[in-house]
Amino acid sequence: MGHAEANIAIDRPADDVWALIRDFGGIGWMPGVDDVKVSGDTRTLSMLGMEIVEELRSNDDATRRQVYGIVGGGLPVEHHEGTITVTPQGGGCTVTWAVDVQPDSLTDIMHKSYQGALGALRDKLQA
Repeated sequence: MGHAEANIAIDRPADDVWALIRDFGGIGWMPGVDDVKVSGDTRTLSMLGMEIVEELRSNDDATRRQVYGIVGGGLPVEHHEGTITVTPQGGGCTVTWAVDVQPDSLTDIMHKSYQGALGALRDKLQA
C-alpha cells in the first residue's frame, strides 16, 4: 500500500483553518473541483470529468483531524484513506494531508494533488 504526506504552513490560527477543513462539503477550494454534493456522511465530487464518492469516517474537533475514504466513482482505487490534520504552530498552524492508497501507482498522483490543494487552501485563507 502506498503512503504519502503533503504539508503546508498557514499563517492563520489552527481553529480558523479547522473550521474550513471540518466542513466536509466545503472542499470547493480544492483545484479541479467543479461541484460538491453531500448526503449524510457521503460527498460526491465532480472533478476532472469524473465523479468521486467519498465517505466521512471521523471529524475530531479535539485533535482537529478529519478522516475520509474514497468509496466509489471514477477513480480505480482498491483502498483509500485520507487524513487531514491541523496542528497549531506559533500564531499559525501546519496542515498535513496524509493518504494510504492502493494501488501504489496512485500514491504520487494523490501526493501532488493534495500538495496543490493545500497551496490553494493557504491562498484562500491568507488572501
